[in-house]
Amino acid sequence: MLVDSHCHLEYEGLVENQSDVLDRARGAGVGAFLNISTKRAEWARVVGTANARPDVWASVGIHPHNADAHPDLTREELLEATRDPRVIGIGETGLDYYYDKSDRAEQQRLFRIHIDVARETGLPVIIHTRDAEDDTIAILADEMGKGAFPALIHCFTASAQFGDKVLDLGLSISISGIVTFKNAKDLQEVAKSVPQERLLVETDSPFLAPVPHRGKPCEPGFVRDTASFIAELRGETLAELAEYTTRNFYTLFSKAAS
Repeated sequence: MLVDSHCHLEYEGLVENQSDVLDRARGAGVGAFLNISTKRAEWARVVGTANARPDVWASVGIHPHNADAHPDLTREELLEATRDPRVIGIGETGLDYYYDKSDRAEQQRLFRIHIDVARETGLPVIIHTRDAEDDTIAILADEMGKGAFPALIHCFTASAQFGDKVLDLGLSISISGIVTFKNAKDLQEVAKSVPQERLLVETDSPFLAPVPHRGKPCEPGFVRDTASFIAELRGETLAELAEYTTRNFYTLFSKAAS
């Protein structure tokens, strides 16, 4: 069994035929899905889908692109949203200096709020970072100094040096279909070297369809193609990689296991 540790089931391209999308993924051997939210207005739909489907879980959070639209978001509001039994993660949150769609200081403020709630609840922070390695590491290290919290770098595309630093801080790394792209040689090297106990796989669907599905809306079932590619890179069988990445998902997102 595989787990898609990061998908957006409420987004255009998936939501119109959500039942069929999930059935195709199950047929490809995907046994669980983490449905990710990116803004407060999505929380009810994301959580509602998880409550309606026993193999779907939910996260609550604010993507850095949407930080400026949530100046009034409080720690208490996010904390309350995590109390639903189907909410197992916090995010996605983090920093994006590539598009700079929101003020960087506001991105950082919300990132720290998510971390604070993760520290209290024990739910992992799901982190998006792009062109913001130095500030991401600085915030993570500073917040770890206040008390440990579980966290995951989703859709890892950063440098090997950044990967080493987040692993040293105790984080896990999730790899998407980008790893299958011809120009992803650096990421492929990272995928080879992540310790087994820290590796997860995802689609980030409906984005980033892996080879051989380029040009199509990505679906959760395509996580099998990504997993197969990574297993070959690492000299493992798909069954081996599926076994330990699924175990890692339930270890990190322990509320789902319980």
